[in-house]
Amino acid sequence: MMRRFFFLFLVAVLATVVLRTLVIEGIYVASASMEPTLPVGTKYFLEKLTVRLSGAKRADIVVFPSPVEPGKDLIKRVIAVGGDKIELRNKEVYLDGLKLEESYVRHSRRNEVLEDDNVGPLEVAEGTVFVMGDNRDESGDSRDWKNIETGEHIYFIPVKSLKGKIILLF
Repeated sequence: MMRRFFFLFLVAVLATVVLRTLVIEGIYVASASMEPTLPVGTKYFLEKLTVRLSGAKRADIVVFPSPVEPGKDLIKRVIAVGGDKIELRNKEVYLDGLKLEESYVRHSRRNEVLEDDNVGPLEVAEGTVFVMGDNRDESGDSRDWKNIETGEHIYFIPVKSLKGKIILLF
């Protein structure tokens, strides 16, 4: 009887580790960079298979390691994928020359001109994505990340470094 219980316990632990590592994991939103879409303090599921099998699509909300703060994961929205041409003009996003309609975006400082309000045009490298937070004026993202050592911009996140995409249940 004890042997059977131990075996079942071991199987459950192994299944949990495999599911969490390869398929799905709980995630906690710790910053306001994705508000109003993902409020601070909320919990979601990070689905890992889709990104591993087919990459990311525009508008996916993804999790990845920060390119500027080692050990920290970030949550951002994919705005452009490999081959896209992206440009920001006065806080507005243009994708392949067309203005992107973004009903999910919040600008807390609409009347201020910020350093990252005008970017590009840039062509997104294959195998990478350009990401931004929905709370644009309060988000550190592809517009303003810089390599600490060289000072060069880090505009793109490699798709292979994406950990998964957020599942919104509403």
